[in-house]
Amino acid sequence: MPQVHIDGQTYEFEEGEKVLQFCLDHGTEIPHFCYHPALSVPANCRQCLVKTGTPMFDRETKEPVLDDDGNQKINYAPKLMPSCSLDMTDGMVVHTQLSEVEVANAQAENLEIMLINHPLDCPICDQAGQCPLQIQAYKYGPEGSRFEFEKVHKPKRVQLGPNVVLDAERCINCTRCTRFTAEVTETHQLTIINRGDNNYPMTAPGESFDDAYSMCTTDICPVGALTEDYFRFQARVWEMDKTPTVSDFDGTGTNVTVWTKNNEVLRITPRENLDVNEYWMPDVARLVYKTYNEDRASGPHLNGRPTTWETARNEAAALLREGGADTLFLGSPYATVEDNYLLMRLAEAVGAAPPRFVDRRGQQEGDDFLVSSDPAPNTEGCRRLGMEPADPALLAGGVASARLVYVLHEDLVGDGLVSAADLDGTPVVLHPTHTTNQTPSTVSLPITMSVETIGTYVNEDGRAQLLRPAKMVRAMNRALMMALGTGMGRSARVGTPFDRWHDEDNKIDCLPGWAVLPEVASVLGHPMSYKSPAAVMAEVAGRGGFDGATHGAMGTLGVPLETSDAGEEVPALGA
Repeated sequence: MPQVHIDGQTYEFEEGEKVLQFCLDHGTEIPHFCYHPALSVPANCRQCLVKTGTPMFDRETKEPVLDDDGNQKINYAPKLMPSCSLDMTDGMVVHTQLSEVEVANAQAENLEIMLINHPLDCPICDQAGQCPLQIQAYKYGPEGSRFEFEKVHKPKRVQLGPNVVLDAERCINCTRCTRFTAEVTETHQLTIINRGDNNYPMTAPGESFDDAYSMCTTDICPVGALTEDYFRFQARVWEMDKTPTVSDFDGTGTNVTVWTKNNEVLRITPRENLDVNEYWMPDVARLVYKTYNEDRASGPHLNGRPTTWETARNEAAALLREGGADTLFLGSPYATVEDNYLLMRLAEAVGAAPPRFVDRRGQQEGDDFLVSSDPAPNTEGCRRLGMEPADPALLAGGVASARLVYVLHEDLVGDGLVSAADLDGTPVVLHPTHTTNQTPSTVSLPITMSVETIGTYVNEDGRAQLLRPAKMVRAMNRALMMALGTGMGRSARVGTPFDRWHDEDNKIDCLPGWAVLPEVASVLGHPMSYKSPAAVMAEVAGRGGFDGATHGAMGTLGVPLETSDAGEEVPALGA
């Protein structure tokens, strides 16, 4: 294979690789702004300059030309080259800022020019703390500016669209945003207007930046020029905890980072996974952040009144004894594989038919990119467990003939699947997530949402992905505490009600399904002995359709599962 020499180290490479991306992939940082691996390469910021050359050979003898010390001479390019657009060739010698003072000086001078008209308002900029320009100016820039004149002024606080705000003075004209709308979404809604030091991105006159993926431009903006409208001035990044997990928005299984402060979700951003969502996510998947904080079902209830967890579990177990084989179990594609599997085991314990689930595929319009036509995140996981969809036409009849209805997550009445009259006289054990759930319940045992639990979703492409808790609930067990890991800061993990910054009200009184279902089964006399959800998934991974899908194997990027049938046929409800 061809070889390249970077800062004295020799590497093998494949034809067609660019110097900058190769260096980044191999742990050598080269400062850059305009380059993004998913976009075209304009090489317009000139920050990624490197010194390059090729070995010299005698034209006649083809022998290497050596210097006085016996080393092969290098024929260096007359100017420094932008590494983002530079193809590597066999024998190429590359010097970055780490090994060449000339390169380091050029990068510092380029940053000085770039900062001439930049407002330098880092203390009030939402990008502070996560700003590539701020970071690189500190690491590679000059110690000060020699510019002593008034800076160029441009429009500020421009509402480009419903979700993105522009501060044109901060723009460094990297053109990432315009290339994104031209090359990724192909809406062409942004372009650079004006010339020289007066240019900045803008929409066409009278047009709104309403691209369905508009906030992706705020992710890739290397400065604070483009910011998310809903998150402006809400918190600093160093005040928040960030957790890598998976979105529950739809069947795509978008990889995300959930940002929390004081145990509230304030922001959701995409996390790189080239096999699922690359670097992007739709705006609508970000704007669901409030659903994790508001109208949450908290605390167990018996006949609509607050009660203790012990009393609620005992009553649920008593109802299951009475219902027995005539209990109708309903799982959910919003619940994890682990929770649905334990519900199946609970149904098996009382001799009831396997749980059905509400199939929502086709209930929303997809966009052939990252918005699925399935609004539920785990439909494929339910199918691989062998659960069959509940027939909406037969569901009311199934409810009427049941002695007990046991529902995980779903709102049957609110979704119009059955009416409150259909449930009249039939006891219901419900595991809700929100107080907006309209299904009447005899026993209510609230469960966690995706940002508070550990578990597995299988997206519509058959990739099993692991959820991690970004928020704490009141009853944190060992598995949840260990899963918080380094994503959640010390203040959130060990805070007490005596700390002024600590708000116990933001902790919901709920339990993960994989914690409460075994407790109900234990009271019923059918113990399920699992130390953690990882142990549950380890058992599931031995079933067909889930081979190898352990929590350890899934890691942060998930594992693709083999194509599998939906499982054995189960008689339709009411049949």
